[in-house]
Amino acid sequence: MRPGPVVRGSASRTRPGPFGQGRVRAGGAVRQRQVFQGARRAREFEAFVAGAAGRLLHAATLLTAEAPDDNPRARRLLTLALAHTYACWDRLRGEDPYDRARQYLASRFARGAWHQYGGFGRGRPHPGSPLAPLAPQERLILVLRLYEGVGEEQTAALLGLPTERVRAICDRATARLLHPPRSPAPAVGGSKVAPS
Repeated sequence: MRPGPVVRGSASRTRPGPFGQGRVRAGGAVRQRQVFQGARRAREFEAFVAGAAGRLLHAATLLTAEAPDDNPRARRLLTLALAHTYACWDRLRGEDPYDRARQYLASRFARGAWHQYGGFGRGRPHPGSPLAPLAPQERLILVLRLYEGVGEEQTAALLGLPTERVRAICDRATARLLHPPRSPAPAVGGSKVAPS
C-alpha cells in the first residue's frame, strides 16, 4: 500500500493510519507535547515564584532603600527579574533559577542607578531604611555580599569590578552602617568654657 500524499507547507501533515484506515494528523502529537511542556513549565515556575519571590522582594527593597510597606521600585525590579527568568526558563538546564533572577535583579538595579543618578552617585535617601545613607553601589555590594551571601569573586564578576574594589566598598559600607557619622553638636549661645 502506498502512503497518501503529504501536502507540503501545511500545518498538519497527513499519513495513512494504522492498518490503512483513514488519515492521522501528524501535527496533533507535536501540539499535545507542546501544551504538556508549557503546562509543566508554568507549574515549575509557579513553584519557584512561591518559594523565591519573598526573598527576592526583600533583596530588592534593600537595594532601593524603600520602606517595606511602600516599595514600588522594588516591586518593579522583582517583576522584571521574574519575567526575565520565565523567558529563559527552558534554557536554564540545571542552572539555579534563583541565581539567574538575583543576577538580573542586581544588574537591572545597577543599570537603573547608573542612568538615574549618573553613575553610582548618591540617590535620594528614603528615611525608613537602614541602608538609606549608602550610595546605590554600596547598597548593591552590601546586599549581595551580606544578605545574599554571594562571594567576592562572583560579586566582582557580576558588577565588572576588581575583587579588591568590591572588598573595599563592602568594608567601607559596613563601617558606615556600624559607625554612622555624628552630627555636629549644637552651639550653646553665650556660654564659654574655661580652660583647664
